[in-house]
Amino acid sequence: MGRVTERRKVLRIRDGALSTRPDTLVAEEPLEIRLNGKPLAITMRTPGDDFALAAGFLVSEGVLAAAADLQNIVYCAGATADGSNTYNVVDVRTTPDVALPDFTLERNVYTSSSCGLCGKASLDAVRTTARFPIADTPPVRVTPELLACLPDRLRAAQRVFDRTGGLHAAALFTEDGELLDIREDVGRHNAVDKLVGRALQSGGLPLSRTILLVSGRASFELAQKAVMAGIPVLAAVSAPSSLAVDLAAETGLTLVGFLRGRSMNVYAGEDRIALEKAAAQG
Repeated sequence: MGRVTERRKVLRIRDGALSTRPDTLVAEEPLEIRLNGKPLAITMRTPGDDFALAAGFLVSEGVLAAAADLQNIVYCAGATADGSNTYNVVDVRTTPDVALPDFTLERNVYTSSSCGLCGKASLDAVRTTARFPIADTPPVRVTPELLACLPDRLRAAQRVFDRTGGLHAAALFTEDGELLDIREDVGRHNAVDKLVGRALQSGGLPLSRTILLVSGRASFELAQKAVMAGIPVLAAVSAPSSLAVDLAAETGLTLVGFLRGRSMNVYAGEDRIALEKAAAQG
C-alpha cells in the first residue's frame, strides 16, 4: 500500500521570501492489534509491515516466541460502520497450544509513537517472561571501531527519511557489521517491532548474534524488546534512560549510547566490547 508518505501544501519562508509548494510528509495512522479476535492494543504507526509490527509487539509481550506459535495474521474486513476495510486493524491468531497471559485478553492499551507501553514498564515482568536469556547465549564480541561504522550504514539505508526527514529507524547487524534488515517508522519502538516480527515470521528468533541500532534514544521499551528477542547488543545514537540501563544490567544486555563517530558510552555489558585497541580511561 502506498501510504508511507503523503503530500501536503506548505508555505515556505526563506530569507523573507514566500512561496507555496507541496511537501512530502511521513504518514501516521492508528493500528489496532487484536489477539484471537479480541482488542489488545492501539499504536500510532507508519503504515507498512503491519503484520510484522503486530508479531514483533507480541514477541515483546511474551506471547510469541517462534513462527510455530503464529497461526496467521489478517486485516479485519468491515472494520468500520459501513463495512469498508481501513487496513488499520489486524487480528493475530495464535496456535491452540500458545498460553495467553491474562493481561492480553483484559486490557486495551494505547501506545504512542514515542513511548511504547507507557506506565507498564517493569523490570520484574521482563525478567520473568524473557524466553531467550541473553546471559545463556554464545559470547558476542564487537569492537568500538565496528560500532562506530554502524550509524552511517543505517543512515545510508534510510530511504523514506530522505524524502520526509520525519522517521526513526532501527537496524539489525551481524556481529561483523553486515546489515541484515532495516525498518523505518514514525515510532522507534514500532521500527524495532517490525524488525523482530520479520525475524519471527522467518524463523530467525532468537537474534542471539546480532546488534540492534536505533536512530534515537534508548528507552526502557527498546531495551525490553531487545531482551525479549534475545538480542545481546543495543546501540543508540542518543541517550538511554535510567530504567533502560537498569534493565540492561539486570539481563546482561550490552547497552551503548551516544554512538556518534568514534565516541560512545557503554552503560552495561561492557564485557562484549573488545577493547584491545582502546585504552580504558578512569
